[in-house]
Amino acid sequence: MLPSYTHIVNPKLKHIYLSFDDEGQLVVKSPKISHASIEKLLLKKAAWITKSKEKYLRKKGKILRFCGKERLYYLGKAYPIELVKHEKKETQLLFDGNTFIVHYHAFHPPLFQKHIDNFYKKTAKETILPLVEKWAHIMQVEFSAVHFRKTKRQWGSCSSTNRLSFNTMMMKLPLSVIEYIVVHELTHITHKHHQKAFWDTVHHYLPTYKTEIAELKKYTTY
Repeated sequence: MLPSYTHIVNPKLKHIYLSFDDEGQLVVKSPKISHASIEKLLLKKAAWITKSKEKYLRKKGKILRFCGKERLYYLGKAYPIELVKHEKKETQLLFDGNTFIVHYHAFHPPLFQKHIDNFYKKTAKETILPLVEKWAHIMQVEFSAVHFRKTKRQWGSCSSTNRLSFNTMMMKLPLSVIEYIVVHELTHITHKHHQKAFWDTVHHYLPTYKTEIAELKKYTTY
């Protein structure tokens, strides 16, 4: 039986690409081709699709649907999230150290997510910026600026002008993994590539970096 999928046609593409969206739905991107060609590929890749979807479903930190017993990740720990309806016509997100509590007047998941995004951005600035300054001093490198934003593909980046950018969703991760990302991007100030010299530098400052990468792969970036 063929899996359900979304087909996106892009005439600029030369090949067929398979991926999964935020909800774990299979996405097929390709130039204009017949459905028969797509189905033939899906049959050929059936084992890979099944394995990849199972891997995705095991990922930590997926987008919340605000139903059932979902948990919100913060600094590597999964916390329960509780919805509490109140009379005030405003939404608030509170964290008491044990539970995230959403006080709301009208059930509005996109608004709930916006409050979570704001929480992550605020705590990212409070947590990550001091780590950047700490490791920049240890590594004796200079960055031009640090920015925080929510992205879907990258945890962090370093521009040609040494401008650092970090995904606010990093706040889902354990602190040791956050430090790895910081060291990774600061290393790009000296090495604008991922060749041996780059990884030798990362290893010099974080000998356990492969363990952190393995843990990082367990989380979604969005």
